[in-house]
Amino acid sequence: MLASAKRSDITIFPGCVPIAASYNRIRSAGFLQYLSALAAQTGRLRVTLQIPMLPFEKLPPPAAALAPKLLDGVTVLDLTTSIAGPYATMLLGDMGARVIKVERPGKGDDCRAWGPPWHDGESLWFLSVNRNKESVTLDYSGEAGRKVLHDMVRKADVVIINLVERVQKKLGIDYATLSALKSDLVLVSLTGFGLTGARKDFPCYDLIAEGYSSVMDLTGEADSSPQKVGTPAADLIAGMDAAFATVTALFDRAKSGRGHQIDIAMVDSMTRFMAPRIVPYLGSGEVPHRSGARDSVIAVYQAFDTKDKPLTLGLGNDAIWKRFWQAVGQPEKGEDPRHASNADRRAVRAEIVADIGGILKTRSRDEWLKVFMQSKVPAGPVNSVEDLTGDPALLERGLLYTAEAEGRRVPQVGFGIGVDGSNSTYRLPPPRLGQHNESVLGKWLGYDSQALDQLRAKKII
Repeated sequence: MLASAKRSDITIFPGCVPIAASYNRIRSAGFLQYLSALAAQTGRLRVTLQIPMLPFEKLPPPAAALAPKLLDGVTVLDLTTSIAGPYATMLLGDMGARVIKVERPGKGDDCRAWGPPWHDGESLWFLSVNRNKESVTLDYSGEAGRKVLHDMVRKADVVIINLVERVQKKLGIDYATLSALKSDLVLVSLTGFGLTGARKDFPCYDLIAEGYSSVMDLTGEADSSPQKVGTPAADLIAGMDAAFATVTALFDRAKSGRGHQIDIAMVDSMTRFMAPRIVPYLGSGEVPHRSGARDSVIAVYQAFDTKDKPLTLGLGNDAIWKRFWQAVGQPEKGEDPRHASNADRRAVRAEIVADIGGILKTRSRDEWLKVFMQSKVPAGPVNSVEDLTGDPALLERGLLYTAEAEGRRVPQVGFGIGVDGSNSTYRLPPPRLGQHNESVLGKWLGYDSQALDQLRAKKII
């Protein structure tokens, strides 16, 4: 079988028969076996693979600047799975901490199985939250594996867990047990409902936490059913909370020498996220309802249609209100005393929105955005993910990149926080399962080859 390949937007043509196939399918072993079988049936087959380019192939490499070392010398044991915990530890890794990801032998983090989509056989969801880490496989459900884990704890600064307290105690990884091994340990527990209360032993995922928090009840059009946020918001917010709490605990430890037990609950994190909607209800008794995000305390603050594509518009204060009307050529409306304050404008929001909507439909989105940028009126596009990843400004700031290491290329969304003039935080690609068993257990813990062989023979690593 002969094969040649080039990239284009066309599909694959074995012989003269077109076969629809994605890039990932083309690269799969199953697809190559299919071509081999087809060649065997026909005797000889010439195949030209015209492979569509994937978005990550258009991204630049990570910035060449050195990654920050603000947490250099801090070692974090990541015993978590899924999104929230791994996101927390990735943030710590981005700031220079050494993160050792402890995973189940054979399967690893649950998120490794979340697909499709896949990239070179790996879950893209997993790749999104696991850079700057080392992976060790360890079954610590039994005494032998637990001894290994406890050896690691004695050399670590932080342990992050996303198991409920009942399971933590069963596995010997609760705060009482681990702090007895290392008194200044920072143990972060990241669960759905926290370590206390009637729901503390209940399982939870992002979707469940969003439902509890009221965010789903307020998301969507007025006549639609409740909507989940379009990204795992509860996971990511709780993960940020865990990273923040870890750093503050380490800061105190540096002064006091004390360890800390940190209790992060996804429902609590999401509830705090809703504070700007909860507090107004508590103080006024006015229950907010789904409105397609058209009920902001600010008038006007929402999306509008234009001649072609939608845009967002935020007229957040009186000065911006006046600049908007100057920008659209009707300055007298900005001076109308009936609309002088935000409270005045809220009282006739529907009338104002209809007026602005009619004006914006007369020109294209990009024309209006240019006008508003020149007039310093807050406005922007309603991007798709595809639009977003092609944004030149984000690419210039290094927020989106493709890392190339160990013979593979991995798309990444960067840290997004500049340190000393640099946005670069990339050091290591997301690890293969158990990739660092030798370096962590051998070099770091000091286990000799015989000890490692015994652990492998017992399927502990």
